[in-house]
Amino acid sequence: MKKIFSFKKNVVLFGFVSLLNDISSDIIIPLLPLFLKNVLSASFAFIGVIEGIAESTASILKLVSGWLSDRLRHRKPFVVAGYLIANVTRPFIALATKPWHVLTVRFLDRTGKGIRTSARDVLIAESCDIQERGKAFGFQRAMDNAGAVIGPLLASGLLYLFLNNYRKVFWFAVIPGIMAVILALFVQEKKQIVCQEKPFRLSLKDFDARFKKFLLIVFIFTLGNSSDAFLILRSQDAGLIPLTIPLLWAVHNAVKSLASMPGGMLSDRLGRKKIIIAGWTVYAAIYAGFAFCTSAWQVWALFIGYGLYYGLTEGTERALVADLVPPELRGSAYGMYYFALGIGLFPASLILGFLWQKFGPAMAFGTGAGLSLLAAVMMTVLIKENRD
Repeated sequence: MKKIFSFKKNVVLFGFVSLLNDISSDIIIPLLPLFLKNVLSASFAFIGVIEGIAESTASILKLVSGWLSDRLRHRKPFVVAGYLIANVTRPFIALATKPWHVLTVRFLDRTGKGIRTSARDVLIAESCDIQERGKAFGFQRAMDNAGAVIGPLLASGLLYLFLNNYRKVFWFAVIPGIMAVILALFVQEKKQIVCQEKPFRLSLKDFDARFKKFLLIVFIFTLGNSSDAFLILRSQDAGLIPLTIPLLWAVHNAVKSLASMPGGMLSDRLGRKKIIIAGWTVYAAIYAGFAFCTSAWQVWALFIGYGLYYGLTEGTERALVADLVPPELRGSAYGMYYFALGIGLFPASLILGFLWQKFGPAMAFGTGAGLSLLAAVMMTVLIKENRD
């Protein structure tokens, strides 16, 4: 397969698809909690329900679609269909007049994400050597996060232009979204080799103990990893005005983008486990900071650190999944990884929303920090890498 910028063509294509898709998504995402709270009068608890259902839907579908892509031995149709569904439905948030309307659109958006993600990650893993797997996933995450820089900057400019009219801003998300779908059509899928004929079961029985332990630890961590919507609302509490929220989001994602490739490359050199533990420790410190922050400058510093956490862990965790499982089961493995995230994300957002509403932000974010430290300790003790 032809190489571009030292990467194979598929890796570069997926990078630009992710760039355009995230521009579309992040024109909306940093403004959505404010739209829900300030325009549609949604409660903290219902915002948690929206984000919990949306992300859990995506993760359940990642499990099913990953398994199906293994069984059918085709990945590309899942990728294209997933990007199409998400990018056609997402801008319709502009028509919402009640919080449940947003829930419906977010459900459809995340359905698209659920269909495409596991198959996409398999294609990325198949498009690079194991020695460069962390770098390849880091590149994809860097481009994804670059889109999450451009999107909020566009949102901020459009919000200023349209005098804080959220609905007009949301409609602009359709343009880069459709471009992402068109580019996804050019992704290539290599011919799948049939290894042996055996039943394709949606089961953990075919995976070794390390992968199963990793899924458990990811679930524990995710229980403390609630929706970023709550961080945006916390920022507003600390004094940031709506016009600056997209700029804050852009800076945060710029750090994610800049840190993603170095984070992946470090995992190639030092081992996935060490980098993941470091990232989760940074996460605990950031959530502890959000528990007690009282001023705008503290919020800016915390969001920069939060970007570092993502840069260390996003690509590295995906690379570790590919390391731990046989190639013919990678679709199912990514599906199970994302399912573990999803079944943790739903209660995580509900728990944080409930704790914030009943006991305040210190208890809510402090709980998240504690769970992430517990996961880091479990990762240290339970997971052994081949290079260890």
